[in-house]
Formats: sequence, structure tokens, C-alpha cells
Amino acid sequence: MEPWARYACAAVALFALAGCVPGRAAIEPTAPDGRFVQDRFAIGLWVDPPMDERADGRYAELAGAHFSMVIGGFGARTPEDVEKQLELCARYDMKAVVKCTGVPAEKLAVSSACWGYSLRDEPNAAEFGRLRKQVDAIRAARPGKLVYINLFPNYASPEQLGTATYDEYVARFVDEVDVDVLSMDHYPIFKPGADGRAAYCANLEVMRKCALERCIPFWNFFNTMPYGHHTDPTEAQLRWQVFTSLAYGAKGVMYFCYYTPAGGEFPKGGAIISRDDRRANHYYQARRINQQLKNLGPTLMQLTSTGVYRITPEDNPARILAGSPIPNIVHSPHDPKPDYLVGVFRHTDGRRAVLLNNYRFAYAAWPTVEFDADLSNVIEVDKWSGKEVPVVDGSPDMDGLQLPLDAAEGRLFLLACD
Repeated sequence: MEPWARYACAAVALFALAGCVPGRAAIEPTAPDGRFVQDRFAIGLWVDPPMDERADGRYAELAGAHFSMVIGGFGARTPEDVEKQLELCARYDMKAVVKCTGVPAEKLAVSSACWGYSLRDEPNAAEFGRLRKQVDAIRAARPGKLVYINLFPNYASPEQLGTATYDEYVARFVDEVDVDVLSMDHYPIFKPGADGRAAYCANLEVMRKCALERCIPFWNFFNTMPYGHHTDPTEAQLRWQVFTSLAYGAKGVMYFCYYTPAGGEFPKGGAIISRDDRRANHYYQARRINQQLKNLGPTLMQLTSTGVYRITPEDNPARILAGSPIPNIVHSPHDPKPDYLVGVFRHTDGRRAVLLNNYRFAYAAWPTVEFDADLSNVIEVDKWSGKEVPVVDGSPDMDGLQLPLDAAEGRLFLLACD
């Protein structure tokens, strides 16, 4: 069976359990072998807010920005705080991956809001054997729960990784630790003289490949704030990181950071929530992006990646896209040359899917797109409603189908079975 088909079978079973209710499950899904099953698209974060007398309002604020899950360990550190965190997540229909350091497996918190337990961030390969023992112990004591471990990015040194190459690091991790979700963090540079986006895509491709081979979902952290040599990302740069992850098949995206961490590394205080509890501009940006993710999520969870196509301004789009559901993308002479990322997928119902991304984060694009199917058999998943709607020509006075894309925007299309 092809990897997409195996994952599709799992997704079909999951959505049957969920009663096809967008964004949530009707009952707590558990795989037959007791492994973790992801029941919604993960919209998460690093650095959960303080668990103090204002915690209820803080979690209402999280839910108001359409986050679907929380990774604990900063605000909720004690067993008592973890219990309170789970209560608040249940109240606001979010899931939590809670801190588990120092707690025996048989005493870990249990709740319908608990997706699982955060075990380790950025381990060296020398730790994989020890981590496997911990994963097995928690899985035995808490079947159906996730044991969450986040990996280094591909710009980590061999000394940090404990392997000669990044590919070896990730491959050994999935084989030796046997996780249910693959996760990493990668923070690309957005500067006129330093463009780190190609390395971000390369990292996502490694995750995509290993996740498909293991038939597990992958998540990734992306940058939300200024620190060190990183500039403060614009909303379009946030959107670029998110929709690029989606094009590679991510089933979760994590903001770094939500609450602004203390310490000299983050002097500008530019996370989603500042240390004095003000909503920074990134809060409203994240709320807009997350609303789209929430609406696309039920469809994204039923897709398995079958290919990713990168079209640069120097490429012939028809040559790059040969064999894909989009045979060609052309542009008007007065528009910038094509610069796109195209993710191709198989839906659990057999339909094909295409996520068309504008690779540019500073300019809108007006591509003329050719599908390999009659337009009557092509629909779009609307980001603002989650509904399947007819494809609309953005400029009917021009020849061909115009599909305008805002800076770094992505649009998701479904095509009838081939």
C-alpha cells in the first residue's frame, strides 16, 4: 500500500469517529494499537502564558486567536498548574501537550483535553536510546497519548545533532525513538542580503519524506518575533512560513513565541503577547492567519502529500509542473515572472488537491492557471468559511483562469478523482 493510502485509511477512520464535525472529534479517538491519533489541525505555540490569577482570561484570549492547542512547560510548570491548564483548555475547546519532566509515567495527568506530554526539545542523537525507553513507558501507562519531542533544524551543527548529516539525524530519530508525531523548529532569515527560505523548504522536505515513510503527521515551529539576527517578521512573512509548511503537508504549525520569554535574548519583546500582557501586532496577525487555518484544517487533515513543485522566476513552469494537476502557470508580460510553490495531495475520498502558494512575500501575484481537469470538476476550499465553493475567475476580461494571490498567500483546490 502506498504511504498516502495508509495515512488516508487512518484519516478516514478518524473522521468517522469525529462524525465529520469540522475542527473537533465527537469522541476521543485512539488507534487500535493505543498510539496517538491527531484529531484536528494543530495550531500551537511555544511559551505558554503564566498560570496565575489571570489565567482564565489568558486562555480565552488564546482561543480568541483561534489556537487549537498549547504546548506547556513555561507557564504551567507544576502538577497543580498542569491540572489548571487542562481545565482551561477543556473550557475553551483546545488541546494541551503538558510538561511531564520529573513526573512518573503512571502519575501523568489524564484529561480529555490532554493530547499528551512534552518530553524533550532538540535532543542529540546520543539521547535517542534513553528517550525511547521514556516514550515506551509513557505509552504503556497512557495509551493513546502523544509523547512529544521536538527536533533541531537543519542548520544545527553536527555536534548538536550527534550525526554527520541532518537526514541521518531525522531518520535515526524516527527509527530509534518511534514517535507518533515528527516535529522540528526552523526560523528562516528574511533580509534583503540574506534569504533563508530555501533552507526552510529543504528542512520541510526532510520532514515530509520521513513522515510519509512512517505514516505519521509532522509539525513545525516558525518564527514570530525579533531576536538575535532575526528581523521582526511582517504578517506576509508569517503567512509565508505557514502556507509553505502546508504545501509540504504539515499537520501542525507552531508559533515561536506566544508569550514573550524573559531574558536578554529577546530585548524587543515582540512575541504575540508582551511580558506586560499587551497584545502585540502579531496577536491580530496570528488571529487572521489562524482563522484561515481553522477553516482549512478539516480538509488539510484528510490530505496526504504526493509532491511539491517549486517554480522560480528562471524556470519554465510547464516543465517543472509536468505530471501535476496544474500543467502550466503563465503570467502577463507586465507582471513579475512566476515565483510559486505548489503542493499536491491525495484526499481520503480519492480526489486530488493542490495548494498554490505565492512564494513572494512582498508582492501580490496574478497567475493564469491551467488545471488538467474541466473547471466544473475543480472547487476551492474557502479560507474564510471552510466550505467548498466554485472556482471564480479573478479577472474574467482576460484570457484563461486568473487566480490572484496576495503576498505569500496560499489557496487550496480540490479536483475530481482521476
